[in-house]
Amino acid sequence: MKTYKVIGLMSGTSLDGLDLAYCHISKTLDRWEYTIEQAKSVFYTSEMKEKLKKSIFFSADELLIFNNTYGQWLGEQVKIFIKENDLHADFIASHGHTTHHQPQQGLTFQIGSGQHLANVSRHKTVCDFRSNDVALGGEGAPLVPIGDVLFFGKYDFCLNLGGIANVSFEYEGKRIAYDIGLANMILNHITHKIGLNYDDNGVLARKGSINNDMLEGLNQLSYYSLPFPKSTGYEWFVDKVVPVIDATKDTTENLLCTAVHHICEQVALQIKTNVTKDQSTLFVTGGGALNQFMMELLQSKLAPTISLVIPSKKLIEYKEALIFALMGILRIEQEINVLKTVTGASKDSSSGVVYLPT
Repeated sequence: MKTYKVIGLMSGTSLDGLDLAYCHISKTLDRWEYTIEQAKSVFYTSEMKEKLKKSIFFSADELLIFNNTYGQWLGEQVKIFIKENDLHADFIASHGHTTHHQPQQGLTFQIGSGQHLANVSRHKTVCDFRSNDVALGGEGAPLVPIGDVLFFGKYDFCLNLGGIANVSFEYEGKRIAYDIGLANMILNHITHKIGLNYDDNGVLARKGSINNDMLEGLNQLSYYSLPFPKSTGYEWFVDKVVPVIDATKDTTENLLCTAVHHICEQVALQIKTNVTKDQSTLFVTGGGALNQFMMELLQSKLAPTISLVIPSKKLIEYKEALIFALMGILRIEQEINVLKTVTGASKDSSSGVVYLPT
């Protein structure tokens, strides 16, 4: 197989912005290798962030129009990225931005029209990686575990702390993955109330104390007792989590401290439940890996049998964009990129829709 040169795009539920990663990916015998040659994050304007947040409430017409304009915006960001770095890409692989995720209703939707993206960027585009899996009876998520297997299989557990916390690991000879629950989404919701995008390094949370009523309310959310495969999204956050936060009258520091303890408790519970040997490694990426307070607290809850492995800042921030680049390659090669053991679908699939520029 040749070396593919792909630009992976990722926009997550934390609403931080768009990640772009220009990756070189190849396969020698059975071993996949990658380099992230160039990477960039485009932070959303307050207007764009608010529109993405509220898109779950749009009418069908409004949502479809936004799907097209957001796809055009993605194409413009790709064009800028290519020009800035004089890149030569084979194609674009775009996750889009999830506005609706209700797999129990057979629905998942990621905005960012592939045709508009392809036309504006002038590059072939692979996107819509989730719909086929949902049509096969799966959750359509998580998708990243295929990359965990092919790129990061030497670690016992792979944890991503984006807006949502999800984990991936081998279980009875099969790859298992699921959304554990909350991560940065709750932290950012709290900081936005005081005009901050996020709690840098967990400085504010470290100053706070646990609000036991809030912690109990979060820990009792019914989602946590569901068996895997399972996945969640912004709808759950709005319906079930925001009321718990809004009912808690306390300082920002205490709210953040409580949220971090909740996140770490739930993650630690899931990891410890699935440990099968005396010493294990937990590979951590996503924005939460940059929160020093959260990492210290999580390590304290997992010690001494489980050790955190925190990679370079570039990999922490761009792992998901990298893996969507890989998923695009697997789709072009018609190889499996979504695992039924992860999503609960009736079969593995090579998912994604290919759009050609016109």
